[in-house]
Amino acid sequence: MARKVLAIVLAGGEGKRLMPLTADRAKPAVPFGGLYRLVDFALSNLVNGGYLQIVVLTQYKSHSLDRHITRTWRMSNLLGNYITPVPAQQRLGPRWFAGSADAIYQNLNLIYDECPDYVIVFGADHIYRMDPRQMVEDHIASGAGATVAAIRQPLSMANQFGVIDVTEDGRRIRAFREKPTDAQGLPDSPDEVYASMGNYVFTTQALIDALQRDAQDLSSKHDMGGNIIPMFVERGDANVYDFRDNQVPGSADRDRGYWRDVGTLDSFYDAHMDLIAIHPVFNLYNYEWPIYTENQPWPPAKFVHGWQERLGRAISSMVAPGAVISGSLVENSVVSPNVHVHSWAHVEGSVLMEGVDVGRHAVIRNAIIDKNVHIPEGTEIGVDLERDRGRYTVSDNGIIVIGKGQIVKP
Repeated sequence: MARKVLAIVLAGGEGKRLMPLTADRAKPAVPFGGLYRLVDFALSNLVNGGYLQIVVLTQYKSHSLDRHITRTWRMSNLLGNYITPVPAQQRLGPRWFAGSADAIYQNLNLIYDECPDYVIVFGADHIYRMDPRQMVEDHIASGAGATVAAIRQPLSMANQFGVIDVTEDGRRIRAFREKPTDAQGLPDSPDEVYASMGNYVFTTQALIDALQRDAQDLSSKHDMGGNIIPMFVERGDANVYDFRDNQVPGSADRDRGYWRDVGTLDSFYDAHMDLIAIHPVFNLYNYEWPIYTENQPWPPAKFVHGWQERLGRAISSMVAPGAVISGSLVENSVVSPNVHVHSWAHVEGSVLMEGVDVGRHAVIRNAIIDKNVHIPEGTEIGVDLERDRGRYTVSDNGIIVIGKGQIVKP
């Protein structure tokens, strides 16, 4: 008989480090790559892998996320398939989710209703491709109650990650340590460590038992990685899945094994820059494992004017449908739908989200401009960093960030 699998996507993240991009929306709803939302990557991986019963647990400023999932991710219910957002319902009393584990605990009715053999728990805000079927099969073969997806990272960077220590066989998890300074290398690669990706597979009853135990522990932070996984580790019942072993159809050597946690403004910006190389580090043009999103009726992108310096062009950039590049230059940038860059403007190394309007002679460098921002004629952004610090949010690496609908003065 076919194994029954329920997928749970944790999408309640507030994303404080992505402010101001999360001032009006949950982190998984933040636009990415011109057309997508962050949540689209986790959902696309699950759907491409054949898992079509998915609940998305939401909480923080969830309207934009709920609307996107409802409008975009529609399944035929003929065979019982669905992708549905589940808001915090206070089913167990007048309180919100206390952590990622508590979010699942408060929604155990979803598991009881479906009676799955296995439960996949994925985060909603990472950029990557992964075939979840291979991880589920590895979990079943291991006989463990829990399996944690891990990506190899240099030993020298261990103090930046949650590091998984494994036993000598390289499979069972011996300990999970948060940003250790004395980490040991892997048995088969002394210069590398395993960093947790925040993706898990559980045998259903083992997960239910762990969640119920955790709910009774008043000292717990009710976190999947911080509390639930250590329960399995303590009794030798947690397995590691090496992301390197995951083979996604259509992936090339350059982007195989790509995974980015876009939890900061700089990592969010860097992940966009990974898209636009001639041979991209993360390839959106893999049609064997597509990333799905809402399909709006945008017209094709348009490039107009071709007289002397008034020449509409984009170089080493991604330009979405509905955008108009009018007598201006766009370089090394990601341009979203319905963006209008007017004559003699220059956009370089930037991310322009839907509805941004760039006035004539404006200069924008190394910036993230959120939706529906108007850049007045002649405005300079990213030219004088010290002046920009007094007006806008500036990341540690000097990326200027302007929030959704923010008023920009000339």
